[in-house]
Amino acid sequence: MKHNRVLLASALAVAATAPRGIVSGVRADGGNATQLVQQLQQAFAMFKDEHTRQLNEIKAGINDPLQAGKVEKINEEIANLQAAIDKTNTQIAAAQMGAVGGRQIKDKEYSDAFQAHMRRGDVQAALNKGVAEDGGYTSPVEWDRTVTDKLVIVSPMRALCSVQSVSGTGYEKLVNKRGTTSGWVGEEDARTETETSKLAKQGYSWGEIYANPSATQQMLDDSEIDIEQWLAGEVDVEFAYQEGKAFVSGDGTKKPRGLLTYAAGGSNLHPLGGIEVVASGAAGAITGDAILNLIYALPETFTGNAKFGMNRNTMLAIRKLKDSDGNYLWQPSLQAGQPSTLGGYAIADIPDMPGVAANALSIAFGDFKRAYKILDRVGVRVLRDPYTKKPYVMFYTTKRVGGGLENPECMKFMRIAAA
Repeated sequence: MKHNRVLLASALAVAATAPRGIVSGVRADGGNATQLVQQLQQAFAMFKDEHTRQLNEIKAGINDPLQAGKVEKINEEIANLQAAIDKTNTQIAAAQMGAVGGRQIKDKEYSDAFQAHMRRGDVQAALNKGVAEDGGYTSPVEWDRTVTDKLVIVSPMRALCSVQSVSGTGYEKLVNKRGTTSGWVGEEDARTETETSKLAKQGYSWGEIYANPSATQQMLDDSEIDIEQWLAGEVDVEFAYQEGKAFVSGDGTKKPRGLLTYAAGGSNLHPLGGIEVVASGAAGAITGDAILNLIYALPETFTGNAKFGMNRNTMLAIRKLKDSDGNYLWQPSLQAGQPSTLGGYAIADIPDMPGVAANALSIAFGDFKRAYKILDRVGVRVLRDPYTKKPYVMFYTTKRVGGGLENPECMKFMRIAAA
């Protein structure tokens, strides 16, 4: 017990600072990631012990708030460690994509244009040296030459789903609705005509994201930071943020139609129908049996590359779930570069997914690459305009992007409902 308490204290101490202190120093080679994985496994072992003790006390009629608080605290710290590992995995993947001789970035035009210029969504405010909030902060006599960013949580949908560049003004795909029939006959029996498969078209919703920030020419000339590069980074993050939301829940009006909008029971669905929905088994919670029902609702042919998609708060809720043999369905990462798993399948943290609330579609499970397609048209356009609004230089940045469901049979949703 003393050894367990020491391990728990160590794991919690590391977890409390992991997102801030540890991750910032993580190397691309994953040196610290291995330590994080070990600490996560230790913390999860403590979590199982304390959660089992809590369940035993509840069965005995004891409701100890201190024990419940301890379990929740460990659960939260496990989430912090897992988030640190996920961030490290992303950094490792990014380093591998940019390494010499490594894989090339899929959308090179998209990335190059952003790095070369600038971006930011729906920003109309101009930068000038006369007003601190509009840029004056960047040109004092002496100062810390860095900018502290407000956190923006960006969706991983581009990494999860298939992405295709389109050269035309639109994109459609033929869908085979099947329907061919056959029959058994004797040697001399008549061969009547059988049914023939039917085809249908699947369209995709498009939209254009734009940003139009500006700065005075003197601001660009005199600032101690590279204003154009900073604005480019801002637009990069904002575009990714807006895209991620649209790919998950966009309504299809001037933007892509999101994955969640194809749930069975909706309107204007895919020619093959909507995505099947499985109930969570409780009005405001998720049960372990419902997770297994969701896994087995997906046809076996699509399980090879299947993943769970949910936000971090939902992960907190499912970490206590067990199967009929008392085994925890959630398992921590076993090595650096690998995600945590649920029922043996990887979990993707998608911040734009709804949390655990009545009737919410809180969990997606399936082969994301075969289920949803993201479409890019010519990449990012950047127009540097020093004429329209003198003395300001405008950076008008646009990107046309589309998205839609490829195959509803590759994905299943969980709705928070008793049945």
